[in-house]
Amino acid sequence: MAFQSEQQKAAYWRSNISLMLKLLAVWFIVSFGFGILLVDVLNQIPLFGFKLGFWFAQQGAIYVFVLLIFVYVKKMNDIDKEFGVDEE
Repeated sequence: MAFQSEQQKAAYWRSNISLMLKLLAVWFIVSFGFGILLVDVLNQIPLFGFKLGFWFAQQGAIYVFVLLIFVYVKKMNDIDKEFGVDEE
């Protein structure tokens, strides 16, 4: 990576860390919040014959995690292009 200045390098890493913290917050809310803390409330809602809290604890958190991986890849490619450090 070739940054033109230290300010550009710092801004790139701020963007990177900010994105990562947002995605980790979503992952935490879905896996811990929906799967453990709010399971009783969510179990009142049926989803394909299963209780929603059970679904989040068993499968939903995994699906969200995989989706977050794809979101991270897309957003990081956008950030790399913005700062001129993409691989193309």
